[in-house]
Parts: sequence; structure tokens; C-alpha cells
Amino acid sequence: MRTWLLPEYVEDILPNEALGIERLRTRLLELFRVHGYELVIPPLLEYTDSLLTGTGSDLDLRTFKLVDQLSGRMMGVRADMTPQVARIDAHLLNRKGVVRLCYCGTVLHTRPRSFTATREPMQLGAEIYGHAGIEADIEIQRLLRTALAACGLGDARLDVSHVGVFEALAKHAGVDEKLEAELLEAVRAKDRPRLRALVERLEPRSREAFLLLPELYGGREVLERARNALPAYPELRAALDDLEAVLNANGGPMGIDLADLRGYHYHSGIVFAAYHGGLANAIALGGRYDEVGKAFGRARPATGFSLDLREWVRLAPEAPPAKAILAPYSDDAKLRERIDALRAAGEVVIVELPGHEQTRAELGCDRQLVLKNGNWEIVSL
Repeated sequence: MRTWLLPEYVEDILPNEALGIERLRTRLLELFRVHGYELVIPPLLEYTDSLLTGTGSDLDLRTFKLVDQLSGRMMGVRADMTPQVARIDAHLLNRKGVVRLCYCGTVLHTRPRSFTATREPMQLGAEIYGHAGIEADIEIQRLLRTALAACGLGDARLDVSHVGVFEALAKHAGVDEKLEAELLEAVRAKDRPRLRALVERLEPRSREAFLLLPELYGGREVLERARNALPAYPELRAALDDLEAVLNANGGPMGIDLADLRGYHYHSGIVFAAYHGGLANAIALGGRYDEVGKAFGRARPATGFSLDLREWVRLAPEAPPAKAILAPYSDDAKLRERIDALRAAGEVVIVELPGHEQTRAELGCDRQLVLKNGNWEIVSL
């Protein structure tokens, strides 16, 4: 066996992709900064007691765990930075008003999300804490739209849903925890035969409502269909009103899918996902998660989104490769001054070390510094 082989779904990031990731990271974090989002950097490792608080079993299964040699306690390598940022808001910042935070870092998954995904995504995201109103949901979705446009992905479609619709139906149907979990799985999978068998013993109004959920996807017309066909429970109507508000406030392609209930035990309101081109999987995920702050002992309404920079850099329009200037190896003071000035202006200048003229093409230079009439001038290679 070759000892230098990496684990499955783990890979090195080579120079071109690494440069693209760094450019995208810088662009997006600066975009977030000018919108008032402050950067935080949570630790790679935490005790699982806090790392997995309020996140449900899905994140637990995706988290690598190990025993801390100093304390003997169980630790986890973060699989999602969002709960960490919620902890920072709840216990370290302790602000009373609205807090806007952003973050970027590598996370680790025990299994890839799909056959084409990595187990080591580079997660970047933004979160708003302290405002329970729909205005925060609208702001965070607009920020995602702006981020997509800044990366050349402005034609992405945003699909929205609301976990309150299913939650209201389950509550008024009086289903127990086991049946609720089975209904949730069937609705998410749009498994109509399974769903039909599960709702057979429910009263007619609840039965028809659950059977309709997988069909409630499409454009704005879905809201009207839902208002006319679903029971007029106050919580359900409020959820549909929230969806209408975000549709009215957003520009660009939008869709609705009331069967999109991912993170049902984690999210507490509007959820959304961005899709690009013909890709089946979302390229960004977000939503409201008010209950996570409560799990940390300080209830704070929250909403946000996250994305994988490694995925976005492969989707974004490829920037033309930056060419460099080749400089000879020399102790000439004027040459050093010229190189310093060019680098200060943003040019890449590579000094060719002696004896490597035969591999010059590998450096990616399209110009060179040549001494002419006592001055170091740039000429084409």
C-alpha cells in the first residue's frame, strides 16, 4: 500500500484552486464586513458537550470524535461552525441587541454529503442574532443573493420553505413522536405511497393536508394553493405570511417547496437553499434556528446561511490566470528597488535562481525585467 495516499473524499488543494479559494474568501468576507458582519474564528476542536448542543442527531453522526489526553473528556472535530458561532454570541459577546457575525474555516465530516463532495469542506457563512422578526430573514437572504452575484452566480435560484407548516399539521393532528418522525421522513422524500399508509388513521382534514405537502412546490402560486387547501391554523397561516414576505422582498429566481424540511429538529422557521444550473444539490443552505441559543442557556433568535468555498470556486467563472514577471538573480540595488515597486503595485515578480533556466516555463511568467540603458525595463518573454 502506498503510504502517501490520502483517505477517501479527502484531497490536497493545488495552487490554482487554492488561489481561487483565497480570492473568493477575501471577496466574500469583505462583502460581509461592509454589511456590518464581524469576523469570528471558532476553534477546530471542542468538547462534544458544547459542540453538539441543540443540533440534533444528524450533526452527531457527521462528527469525528476523540478523547482529550489532558482531561479525558470526549472532544469533537467541528462538522459545522454555525453552533460554535451561536455559542460565541450567547456566552462570549453577551450583547443585548442585534449581532451580525461571519466566519470561514475548514470543517470535517465522517461521510461526504454526496458522491462528488469532500469530507473536508471550507465553510463560510453569516449569521444574525437578536431579531425574531421577518426582517432578519429578508436581510440574510439578500446578503446571500449579493454574495452569489459577487461570485458570478447571480442566476442561482433560491428555494424557500417553512418548518412551521409541517409543525402545525403535526401538532393539530395529535401525532406521537414516532409517527411524527415517520411522517417527516415520508414528506421529505416525497414518498406518497408510504405517506398514504402513515396517514390512514388520521382524521380526514389532517390526512388530506399531509398528503398535499409533497405537491406544494413551484412558484408563487404555491402560496395561494396552500392557503386554499391547508387548514387555517393560526401558526400555519403565520408561516405562509412569512414566506410571502420574503418572496416580495427578494429579487431573482425564487421557488417554494413546502416538503423541504431538512434540519426540522434544528430549524425553527423559514429555511432556504440556493441551487445553480443543473446541480441536484444546493450550493448554499440557510434558515432560522432560534432554539440553538436556548440550548446554550441564552435564548437568542437567529438566522443565517453557510456555503462550501471549495464548491463555489469550481462553479464561479474562472478568472484568467495571473501572469508573473521574471527577474534575474542579481545584487543590483536598482533591480531590487524596481522589484519592490512592482510588488507593491500588485505585480507578481519571481526571481530566477541560478541554474534553473531550463525550467523557466514552469514559473508562468509572460514578461521579464531587462537592463536597458541603465534602467530595468519590462519586456515580453
